[in-house]
Amino acid sequence: MREFPSCFGETGVQVADSSSSSRAAQNVVTCVYQCKLRGDSCLITVSWTKTLMGQGLSVGIDDMGKVEIKPWLFSRRKGSKNLEVQSGKVDIFWDLTCAKFGSGPEPLEGFYLAVVFNKEMVLLLGDLKKEACNKIESGCGCCAFAHSGAVFVSKREHIVGNKFYGAKAQFCDKGQLHDVTIECDTVGLKDPSLVIRIDSKTVMQVKRLKWKFRGNHTILVDGVPVQVFWDVHSWLFGNAMGNAVFMFQTCISTDKFVAAQSVSDPSAPTQLQGFGFSLILYAWKHTQ
Repeated sequence: MREFPSCFGETGVQVADSSSSSRAAQNVVTCVYQCKLRGDSCLITVSWTKTLMGQGLSVGIDDMGKVEIKPWLFSRRKGSKNLEVQSGKVDIFWDLTCAKFGSGPEPLEGFYLAVVFNKEMVLLLGDLKKEACNKIESGCGCCAFAHSGAVFVSKREHIVGNKFYGAKAQFCDKGQLHDVTIECDTVGLKDPSLVIRIDSKTVMQVKRLKWKFRGNHTILVDGVPVQVFWDVHSWLFGNAMGNAVFMFQTCISTDKFVAAQSVSDPSAPTQLQGFGFSLILYAWKHTQ
């Protein structure tokens, strides 16, 4: 259980140190997809944001560039943008006019987001796939109904709570959607513990947490081994504004170090290639 602390360090997992930046961090969900551009593998990063001005998103394609759709209130819910790159043209189409949101910034249904490279479908998200295909065919004439072949490889999410912290995750591409619950009460307890549940079923428990504030453990989800890393040092010994970090990594590789480094360096998602799916949760305590 020493790989996790050696990769992260006591400050490596901290996303923010001030109350203003921590509140901003709590309103971002970042998803990474492994896609094909002209037969070559690349990673597309989609970040959903939520501010006082409304919802927004950004789409980044490896080192090619980034398209940002700023937060909106009643406008810009539908549209398209393009990005000229050295090897061609990237078109991005979106429609969130009827999108439904939960408590976070990521839409749940009633939307589409599509990325097209040189008239070839690369990534298609959302449940309005038919509407997306009709729009894209009229916009660039590509074969919109062709399967993009994109694979969901990573999700980074900020969650907030006091004792219970919840998120949803698919631990394999197009797999079953599971409820992930983290229970950890650190206030006024002499011997706090950590409990993690999948669909209300306890899959792991860590006692004597003050001695085991960092570590890893392997659980089974849908018959697939999933390695769970945790670091709750800030909750127990750090600044009150600090966050804990949890990573759920499907075990298709023995190289834990490279997979773990992607948590401490979220700007380098390329390290996730070949490591299955990773769910990274930054857990913040409610502030008064």
